[in-house]
Amino acid sequence: MYQFCSTWRIISSKAKKITPRPLWWSDSCHTGPDVVLQPNKAKGAPNTQVTKTRKKQISSCQPVLDHFDQQYSQELGDLWTPARAVLLDPHSWQYGVMLNRFTTVTNIKQTLQSKGFSTLLPQTDASTLCCDVPTASKSISQDEKCPVLPPHCISKCPSDDSHVQLVSSSHALSQLPQSESSLRLPCSSLQCYIHPYPVCFPSQAHRPGQLKQYYLLNAASLLPVLALQVRDGEKVLDLCSAPGGKALAIMQCATPAFLCCNEPDPHRRDWLAKTLESFLPHSLTSRVIVSAQDGRSFGQSEEGTYDKVLVDAPCSNDRSWLYSSSGQQGEQRLKERARLPVLQAQLLRSALSAVRPGGVVVYSTCTLSSSENYAVVETVLNDCPEAEPEDLWEEIAVPLSNCFTFSPTHRGHEQTPHKPSLQSQYGAMSTYHHRLGILVVPQPRKTWGPMFLSRIRRRK
Repeated sequence: MYQFCSTWRIISSKAKKITPRPLWWSDSCHTGPDVVLQPNKAKGAPNTQVTKTRKKQISSCQPVLDHFDQQYSQELGDLWTPARAVLLDPHSWQYGVMLNRFTTVTNIKQTLQSKGFSTLLPQTDASTLCCDVPTASKSISQDEKCPVLPPHCISKCPSDDSHVQLVSSSHALSQLPQSESSLRLPCSSLQCYIHPYPVCFPSQAHRPGQLKQYYLLNAASLLPVLALQVRDGEKVLDLCSAPGGKALAIMQCATPAFLCCNEPDPHRRDWLAKTLESFLPHSLTSRVIVSAQDGRSFGQSEEGTYDKVLVDAPCSNDRSWLYSSSGQQGEQRLKERARLPVLQAQLLRSALSAVRPGGVVVYSTCTLSSSENYAVVETVLNDCPEAEPEDLWEEIAVPLSNCFTFSPTHRGHEQTPHKPSLQSQYGAMSTYHHRLGILVVPQPRKTWGPMFLSRIRRRK
């Protein structure tokens, strides 16, 4: 394992041999918005001025799109056409703003609320979960804190080159879906703000020794962390941790005894290290460990060690793959795609061995593909009699149905060959599907996802 010194850099290694970096491992489930707003840094420009910058326009990869059309039209039915439109329009993508409880964020909250952002989850006092970890005022000095974002730096992302318009907070709030069912969710110190429109919020640059106040992400990526239900004092493994967003979310939810962030690829591990350095105070270096093991080896090397394990598996990231740089790269990725379920099942089996009896594993991907989602879970359940799936529909899908679109069932998924069906064990077809997992499908005005998550408990 790798442990980090006060500057969050690797100083020692006991890692096993690292497997070669595959093509699909380089993808991130979070890609930045196509339009970003940044303070104007031109000499003599007023501090309140904002400029609009646009990333290079890219086109979708036709071989990948054709493959998606053929597969997802069968698996998702009527949900695919609007999902396809969202995936092909990056300007429509919404982004969440996850606040960092280890910094002072009062002014950030006020800015977000004034621009129409609203909290995704019922809130509890973050300070009550810090335990013996220093609070923001103690973890970094006042002059180290990131500057508070001025309100003018938030604007709506236009779908064309039209003039940037500020969003009316009163109108935006009226458009945000509200539901009494959201009250069923347990209160969390994880603070994520979302907006009903594709609003761009500037990212904060990495600065050594200074903590960032917030992390931009696809809000659906927080659902696996919520399903994990991490508690103070638990031992947690993030098996496929880079770039680190879910590890940060775990640390926003609770203060585990230790969190092992595993990443076998050197490049992605450096990315992970920078993320940790940017958001976590140095006082947590004894709690947060980075490992470089092949994730498939944890089941043997650390059997029964962890209370909770997150497997955010490498997958055919739909948002990223759809914009492959060339048709040749897209076709190569599609060839790799057929081999992914084998790796994913190996990682999930390893996680079930690494978790203690009675502990929980959450498996997640950022693809709509049934073969990488439901089929992987079903295969592992057939192979592991000690594994018991848990229904997340009532716990997560129902309370958050006004924010996310969940696929009611999955179509086009055949039973695993040569294996008995688990359906009879869990009753009706809908209950059986929900026990295998839930799937967030991007839709207009709810562009979060794709995100699949499944929770499995290892029987005592």
